[in-house]
Amino acid sequence: MKHTVFTGSGVAVITPMFPDGSIHFEELDRILEDQIAGGTDCIVTCGTTGEAATFHNQEHLQVIAHTVQKVNGRVPVVAGTGSNDTAHAIALSKEAKALGVDGLLHVTPYYNKTSQKGLVRHFNAIADATDLPVIVYNVPSRTGVNIQPKTYRELAKHPNIVGTKEANGDLSSVLETRYLCGDDLDIYSGNDDQIVSILSLGGKGVISVLANVMPRQTHDICQLYFQGKVQESAALQTQLMPLIRALFSDVNPIPVKEAMNQMGYAAGPCRLPLTEMGEEAKKALVRQLAAFHLMK
Repeated sequence: MKHTVFTGSGVAVITPMFPDGSIHFEELDRILEDQIAGGTDCIVTCGTTGEAATFHNQEHLQVIAHTVQKVNGRVPVVAGTGSNDTAHAIALSKEAKALGVDGLLHVTPYYNKTSQKGLVRHFNAIADATDLPVIVYNVPSRTGVNIQPKTYRELAKHPNIVGTKEANGDLSSVLETRYLCGDDLDIYSGNDDQIVSILSLGGKGVISVLANVMPRQTHDICQLYFQGKVQESAALQTQLMPLIRALFSDVNPIPVKEAMNQMGYAAGPCRLPLTEMGEEAKKALVRQLAAFHLMK
């Protein structure tokens, strides 16, 4: 049996920024404390929602180090250290291990892309570089690469490749992956509208954007399911769908940072090339925040 990094709700935490785009570490502390108090089961830092694609190496490592120090072992910390350059991904992973993270999140190579054979070699090289558990991240809408179930079967043979954040939206593919890999690969939903669906196929939880604004409820969706209260879990997921939809009405993390600003956090702007929401989408988001009593 492989090491399970976490079960339940892992927040794909935002990186708050000042108006000039520099990182607001004091506000990050506040967000991390609120996440832990809200029941979040794992902090996932430096992912898509954290805007790590815009970080230079020093910033990337500063955010990881700051997060590990603040969380201080209270919940696991998983660091996004992925790259389309295998050597760079390995270097970041080694640095993250030295900083004390509990696991690594590695996205499929983007832009230059690769074949399924290339995916196996890429992820195996990364997994060979440290003894940390690796969660691969499949998000073809952003990368142009989709991990096939048979490729997951090959990846799951590596002792350090323990899970996947699956955001390809294809539940049939998830079922096939589950069939081929069994308990050798933990599956986390990478889409907030598929949490219960993934759990029903044996998933271990979610790596969530929604959890930034509703940590307790996202945690509860998972815990209710694990407790056998499937209808209650599904009902809560269904209740939250209008807010989930609003949080993905523009490119992530544009809406969730706007939401957190509206909630009274100093989330700040996104870095270019991401820009502010359009007025109509913002109004719709604010309506949902008000409906769920989340406005400051």
